[in-house]
Amino acid sequence: MFQEEHEHLQLEIEELEKQFNDPGIVKDPEKMRDLGKRYSEVKELLNDIGNWQKQIKELNANEKMLSEEEDPEVKTMFEDEIEKQQSSISNLENKIKKSLVPPDPNDSRNVILEIRAGAGGDEASLFAADLFRMYTLFGQNNGWQIEILNHNRNEIGGYKEIIAYVRGKNIYRDLKNESGVHRVQRIPSTEKSGRIHTSTATVAVMPEAEAAEITINPKDIRIDVFRSSGPGGQSVNMTDSAVRITHLPSGIVVSCQDQKSQHKNKEKAMKVLSARLLAFEEEKKQKQTEELRSSQVGTGERSEKIRTYNYPQNRITDHRLGKSWHNLDQIMEGNLTEIIKSFE
Repeated sequence: MFQEEHEHLQLEIEELEKQFNDPGIVKDPEKMRDLGKRYSEVKELLNDIGNWQKQIKELNANEKMLSEEEDPEVKTMFEDEIEKQQSSISNLENKIKKSLVPPDPNDSRNVILEIRAGAGGDEASLFAADLFRMYTLFGQNNGWQIEILNHNRNEIGGYKEIIAYVRGKNIYRDLKNESGVHRVQRIPSTEKSGRIHTSTATVAVMPEAEAAEITINPKDIRIDVFRSSGPGGQSVNMTDSAVRITHLPSGIVVSCQDQKSQHKNKEKAMKVLSARLLAFEEEKKQKQTEELRSSQVGTGERSEKIRTYNYPQNRITDHRLGKSWHNLDQIMEGNLTEIIKSFE
């Protein structure tokens, strides 16, 4: 086990060392950082495989001595040692297997984050605002930059919709499992009878599309301009600066009105449209793949409820993992790390 992988990694180390001496690469700080990171990862993996091989030899030696030993006390000592070695080897094997899985190429990308109120009226819009606050606090803890591209806020402070551009390190890796329908169970602030309501909000996390990946034909889009407005129709801009772009082939519609400049709103709307088109194409590929998996359970579509936030019990449950946490109050303050790590 791992012999073939070990050989491939040795060849990769040799190739990386050659690239470190390439004058063209040495002059590029970004490429040098990427090379250095990969070199460290491969070195650590090679060390783990070497350690695993060493422990396997020691285990085999102990098992051989155990089979030849007749003294009961000494046999017990060998059995205890073998049990510890087996546990250590198993943990190391899992770590190596996990490290050998190629990362999602989108993991390091910035994302477009979209949150929309679902069923539940005003309470759903308040929950959407709570989710955006949760992700914002988590992002701040990780040094991310969050820029609101468009939002539709109501009179009570909730969001019917909010779209943000999130920049930073490994954002898609951390947030990609947040996409789906989030359900909340709590007594709304507007509820006078004290009855628990169930509401929903949808979250979409899309990797930012690179220019070479998505080509948008100008003939395929219709651009409309209109005046920006705030909650309740209150005008916030006396010029036609807001932009609505319709992608005719797919029917995708994107609006942006948060900037006073029509040019900036158009630029940001195009960024959102590119991300949605990339997600649209990825979703089509995923569905084609899933149709071939007869044993797959569930459709994986966003319409499925992925998580429930139960405020009376201070509990959050992820239905995909079948796991609950009883610190909902802390999680809503941006402490999402434990949930995110559970998907690794």
